[in-house]
Amino acid sequence: MTVATEGNDLLTSSRSLEPQVAFPEDAGFPELPNLFDAEWVWQTYNHEFGGGETEPARIRIRQFVHRPGVIAMVGYEAEWQPDEYMPSEFFAVKLEQGKPLEVFRYPDDPRLPGLSEAALPETALGLLNRYVLAVPVKRANVEMIRYRPTNRAVLRNSVGRLTFYARVMRPDSAAPLLRAQEVIARSDFVVPRLAGYWADGGVAWFSAIPGENLRRHIRRGNTPDPMPLLHGLETIWSQPNQAEELKPFNLAGAYERAKRIFSHNVGDNSDALRSLDAATVSLDPFVRQWRPTVVAQNDFYDDQMLVLPDGRVALVDFEEAGPGDPMLDAGNFLAHLRWASCFGSDRRKDASSAYYNIFKQAALARFSWSATDLALREAVCLFRTCTNVVRHPQQDWRTRLETGLALVNQALSL
Repeated sequence: MTVATEGNDLLTSSRSLEPQVAFPEDAGFPELPNLFDAEWVWQTYNHEFGGGETEPARIRIRQFVHRPGVIAMVGYEAEWQPDEYMPSEFFAVKLEQGKPLEVFRYPDDPRLPGLSEAALPETALGLLNRYVLAVPVKRANVEMIRYRPTNRAVLRNSVGRLTFYARVMRPDSAAPLLRAQEVIARSDFVVPRLAGYWADGGVAWFSAIPGENLRRHIRRGNTPDPMPLLHGLETIWSQPNQAEELKPFNLAGAYERAKRIFSHNVGDNSDALRSLDAATVSLDPFVRQWRPTVVAQNDFYDDQMLVLPDGRVALVDFEEAGPGDPMLDAGNFLAHLRWASCFGSDRRKDASSAYYNIFKQAALARFSWSATDLALREAVCLFRTCTNVVRHPQQDWRTRLETGLALVNQALSL
């Protein structure tokens, strides 16, 4: 049996859970430590789905969703030894206040009704033929690109020479995504074309766009001209406000959720507590008075974009588009660059830091913004980014959270 101990150490059995982490107790979920106990996790999996002839070599924690006292869910990846020739198994265990324990595995997700059909090659081809185009082949290749249990998935579908990306979501999220795509498509960014839509399943297929991920482009030491990015944003902001069609960005809700996560997890770390208190002194009044002013992208950062061979920029993620704030778009981009300039290899840090300065100065000069106002928005986006430390935990998550909160105050110090 694997038992979590107070010092974030584990008494290990032959099966491992990686990374080996522990989180503060949650009075609403006394069983929370079980989610980080490899033996308990695998026994729970076997109780739900039955045991196989072999056991995994390791179980990786892919995602931890926690709203203290409300919900706690961990997504896992079970990996077998290479000579077993078995694909990884993705599954999740969910605790929700007032409800029984829930265990499910990819692609049978209870909140994503279209995923099981869209993720299997045998049935994916039928969906493509029904909702996208008829193709004279017997099988579609399906690759899972991203999966957030109960929330969304992105799949790559390859049929002959054709490639599509299927976005699988909760059915009530599909129509807002399509409206957002229409808005972003009217900008000067290149945007994936909608190729098909299955409303009941919550699946939308989009055309593939050839290009290089902008984040990788920057981290290799390239310095793309920031003007096409800023111009593309400006063509989003200049569109008529469609508040009746698009959901306004809920900055206050996202900020308060982050505060609750940090308040629960900083524990007795005095440095982290000081950083949290200092940040919220500035950010609380800003968030209270903040209001959306124009249509914005609302989740603008380097990993959401591609640099095309002809130099144009494609924006491939747009589901948050709606009434927002121009400086918040730029601030979010800067926040991710500042984060990368702190974490990662030295080469990546230097490249991200250099482009941070280029983009910031270009934005301030082009729009004549107040540096203080932009810093506030960068800081609130950094504050939200710090939740990644808990959502995707590493063994040193406490140190990373302390460092991340210090970065927020660094942004505010301008």
